[in-house]
Formats: sequence, structure tokens, C-alpha cells
Amino acid sequence: MSYHPDGASGHARDHARRLGNLAVRASAEILKLYGGNILVGSKDDCSPVTAADHAAEDIILAGLAGDLGLNYPVVSEEAVAAGQVPDVQTDRAFWLVDPLDGTREFISGNGEFTVNIALVRDGRPILGVVHTPVSGHTYIGLQTMDGSFAQVHRGGAWQDIACRPAPDKGLVALVSRSHNSPEVATYIERFDVGELVSAGSSLKFCRIAEGSADLYPRLGRTMEWDTAAAHAVLTAAGGHVETLDGAPLTYGKCGFENPYFVAYGHGPLPGTARRS
Repeated sequence: MSYHPDGASGHARDHARRLGNLAVRASAEILKLYGGNILVGSKDDCSPVTAADHAAEDIILAGLAGDLGLNYPVVSEEAVAAGQVPDVQTDRAFWLVDPLDGTREFISGNGEFTVNIALVRDGRPILGVVHTPVSGHTYIGLQTMDGSFAQVHRGGAWQDIACRPAPDKGLVALVSRSHNSPEVATYIERFDVGELVSAGSSLKFCRIAEGSADLYPRLGRTMEWDTAAAHAVLTAAGGHVETLDGAPLTYGKCGFENPYFVAYGHGPLPGTARRS
């Protein structure tokens, strides 16, 4: 049974949750190695890689090609690092996979890492699954011709999530725990921020999607597999991810590298919260 992103809402939701189960299976492989004596390697871009990255990727690639029957090209972080880059076209669907987003957080043992699987079509992520191995939460964002929905599975049940309207004062802004920079601090100064929170991996998008934060600027290098799944969750929850000039962040770019961007919640970028 093949997935079609414009299929009926119930059919699409079933596939989204099956995809969530695949992320949970990959997470189980990650947790087998978490907290142990982790052997850390280095890729050509000097980013770290571990056996957990590869084990999770093997599970996901087998699942996408096998029991799920979702036969679109797959762009996955560790496969790309090994030179396995499929030919993708922006007007056709393809998968973007980060089997272990937040490898630095995994190595440090702080729990802020995720499994990310996204389906992209026409340059935008229309389905995304983000699973947090340590907490066991699964976030899903889906857009079909029938509409959008965003949910999180925690406490044994699925719950709807949505971005909150930006408060007039006291935004909650998120910054990368491992990749913060002076440029981000300067950008945030234009807003009336009441709380600044450091977090790892794609969890920052999910916190905005569930209404516990408002703003996440990223003025540093990211790749498409880092952001696509959580981007889909945030968009389905009513949020936005834009480049610094206000254009939507798109996917399928040459080299799969993102420009700088800002993610934020419901409504326009909260200019009303800007300082005078």
C-alpha cells in the first residue's frame, strides 16, 4: 500500500502514525547504546557520528523501503555523508531523514536528541515525525487536501497541539544548546523576550508547536534533514519557518543546506513585541 500525500485524511493519518512507530523502533536501537561507552567518529564536516546514528538509520531505511511500502527517494544524513545521494526533484515527493538529530546531546547524555523523518513535496514538508527517545514522545504533523493536524503521543494517548498566539510582552525564545552565537543574541534583542531557553535538536520547533515557546532564530549552519520533520509539525500546528528575508524555508536545495531562518508560532512574526 503506497502513501499519497493528497489522500484522504483518515488514510494519511494512519500512515503518519505507522511512520511514528518506525521512529519508535529506531529509537529503541539508539537507547541500547545511550549512556554507555560511546565511540565517537567524525565526518568530513567535522560533525560527530556514532554507532547509534547508523543503527537508527538502518532501521528507518529498511522500514521505508519495506513494510511501510512508501517508495519515494530517501535523503538520509549518514547515507549522504557516505556519498549515497539520490536524485531528487523538487516537484516530486522524497524523504528527508535524520536518524539521530542532536548527536552532541546524545554524547553528552542530556536527553535532548530526536529521530526525524519527513516527507517533502513541491519543496515543502507535508508530513513529519519527531520522536524523542528519552521521554518517549512522538510528534506528528500532517497536511493533506482535507486540512492539517498536529499531535503528540505522550502519557499513552494522542493529544492535539497548536501554537499559541504570541504574547504582547515576554516572548519565550529558544536558542540552540550546542550552536548558539552572538548573531543570535543580536537578532533576539529586537523582541521583548521574557525568557530565553537553551534546547537541543529539533525539539525547539516542537516546543513552539505545542504552545510552550514562541520564537527560534537559527543563524548558523543546518541541513535540510535537521529541520524538515519538525518544520512539518510546526506548520501543521499553525506556525511558520521563514528565511530572514521573510520567504518560506524550502527543501530540495542543491547540497541540502539551509539558509539562516526563524521559526515562530501563530500569526505574523511578532513585531508588536519588538522593542522601540
